[in-house]
Amino acid sequence: MQSDNAGSPAVAPADTSSLNRRIFWKLMPLLILVYTISFLDRTNIALAKHSMSIDLGLSAATYGLGAGLFFLSYASLEIPSNLLLHRVGARFWITRIMITWGALSSAMAFVQGPTSFYLLRLLLGAAEAGLFPGVILYLTYWFDRKDCARATGYFLLGVCIANVIGGPIGGALLELDGVFGLHGWQWLFFLEGLPAILLAFVVWRKLPDRPSAAPWLSKEDARDLELRLYQREQHSAHAFKDCLRDGQIWLAIFVYFCHQITIYAVIFFLPGIIGASGHFSPFLIGVLSAAPWLAASIGAATLPSLAKTSTQSRSLLIVGLLIMASGLVVAVYAPPALGLLAMCVSALMFFGVQSVLFSFPSSRLSGTARAGGLGLLNACGVLGGFVGPTVMGIVEQTTGKALNGLLLMAGALLIAAACSVRLRHGSERKPLEAEQGPLNPAADAASGLSPTTDR
Repeated sequence: MQSDNAGSPAVAPADTSSLNRRIFWKLMPLLILVYTISFLDRTNIALAKHSMSIDLGLSAATYGLGAGLFFLSYASLEIPSNLLLHRVGARFWITRIMITWGALSSAMAFVQGPTSFYLLRLLLGAAEAGLFPGVILYLTYWFDRKDCARATGYFLLGVCIANVIGGPIGGALLELDGVFGLHGWQWLFFLEGLPAILLAFVVWRKLPDRPSAAPWLSKEDARDLELRLYQREQHSAHAFKDCLRDGQIWLAIFVYFCHQITIYAVIFFLPGIIGASGHFSPFLIGVLSAAPWLAASIGAATLPSLAKTSTQSRSLLIVGLLIMASGLVVAVYAPPALGLLAMCVSALMFFGVQSVLFSFPSSRLSGTARAGGLGLLNACGVLGGFVGPTVMGIVEQTTGKALNGLLLMAGALLIAAACSVRLRHGSERKPLEAEQGPLNPAADAASGLSPTTDR
């Protein structure tokens, strides 16, 4: 392999494409499975709500607060969790996250009343904090901006899969009511927590911290990949304080927050909206509720590949948010069948939009700044998991129709689309060489710096 004048190896496009495919197949199936199990454990409380509330005497307000407390502790620990992952390595930290969240999810089977319910939901959120931004950070160790958006889209398939299979699996576990003297919801929590613990040991054995630690990459491929990605980051902010001073990061946070309040509103209220629109059996409600998530999986797998340039990324983000808003408005006023179709069209954009949105702050940050910045982005965004369902609940209680809450979600998405016009990738700003002088990537690489270390 030839080297350029700067001393960095030149990687042929064909070689890069082949290498990326190999990395995709080695990393993404495991990461998708991790996120699928994570979301099953995060949202199975919706299936347990009815019987759990009856058995424990939980009011609707108690249930709603307990469901939301997860997101408060989750959000508060996103940044420190991501900074720790950056320091100790993804392999160890993701394994730790999975073991603790799996154990606490199973422990939900032993809830006795409101106090233990609140406590375990808080602990579960704290245990799982950092998983999503940690994986997004981890993907930047392996892929450039375009391929990282595509990998993020595939990772988000875990949400779609969880929402499609969660109903049937949860329903089957609820049918175990009375077995060995346990309630069905106890079996649901206990058994759905175990896969996370078991899969944690697979992550420990199979997930390399960085290319140089991957046994399925040659030393030459690993070195070339780490150097190529390191050179990409020379014009990015490295310190966390730089992230806090970047208005683009806060703009991305606002857009993501608007996106997330919509996602979680749909997750927690769609089954009820479908049930209220006709006399459907629980099984049919579960089947119909899965339709938008099947559409979302198609979007997650296909749309990010369309964002090959900064302009295309921004256009996809804006158009996607507008389509999401339009679909929600149609769902409010259209007949039930057409409304569900509109919801599917809206859902098609859910995770295509999310994966592209994360590429904007990722392209502007590196090192500690990227770890903290992605944690901050997800921490603020995931608060939508608390705000969205809360607002939907208030609207439903006030107006008698949960559908009316979707109009507020659509308004938030329109504002987010307008703000997205001003989002910029790091490559679209003035290069730092004009102020700092030329950099020598080859010399930096020789000093031991890599995409996973700070300057």
